[in-house]
Amino acid sequence: MSPVVVLVGAPGSGKSTVGRLVADRLGVAFRDSDEDVEAAAGQKISDIFVEHGEAHFRALEKTAVKEALATHEGVLALGGGAILDADTRVLLKEHRVAFLEVTLTDAASRVGLNRERPLLLGNVRGTLLKLMDERRPFYEEVAVLTVRTDREPEQVAAEIVESLEP
Repeated sequence: MSPVVVLVGAPGSGKSTVGRLVADRLGVAFRDSDEDVEAAAGQKISDIFVEHGEAHFRALEKTAVKEALATHEGVLALGGGAILDADTRVLLKEHRVAFLEVTLTDAASRVGLNRERPLLLGNVRGTLLKLMDERRPFYEEVAVLTVRTDREPEQVAAEIVESLEP
């Protein structure tokens, strides 16, 4: 068992939106590792960060991603920081991974002042830029496909679906 495609990218890159579109086009299920973490913890990610810290969240995330990679056969979207874990990057090398590349302007406008994204509280653009710069090499390391997201989500989804055809 293995996901058809795994989506990675910065917050605001459209992983959930595009992932659902790709799953619909392929007739498979969509899964988001952030939702898995929330279900396992019984609380929202923002609450996990506040009550237990980022390290605890990352441990839950690592477990959720490992389980999803082993059991999910549809489209899987990973949280933006999931690729920070070296073991997760090793696991991802065995899967078809698409990096959704987003501009700072697009990411900032999509994320806005979303309180559900604890790492982005405060200076959203500055924090996003820092996260994007730090994580880009990891996204590129695991990706077999890089897709620009500076267009309609349907166009991004179509490019991913087309890349999956033999």
